[in-house]
Amino acid sequence: MTAGGWVVLVASVGLVVALFAWCVWKVLTTPGESERVHGFEFETPDEKAEREAD
Repeated sequence: MTAGGWVVLVASVGLVVALFAWCVWKVLTTPGESERVHGFEFETPDEKAEREAD
């Protein structure tokens, strides 16, 4: 492989590793993130009717 190929290879792999490390760091160090996590509540039509009837 030529020197240019090595430069492109190292730059691309380094960029991907740096982006992955930044994403992991952000996920692990963002305070209060558990309060902002939203779940998906699945409600069938019959459950909705029961809830509205009560």
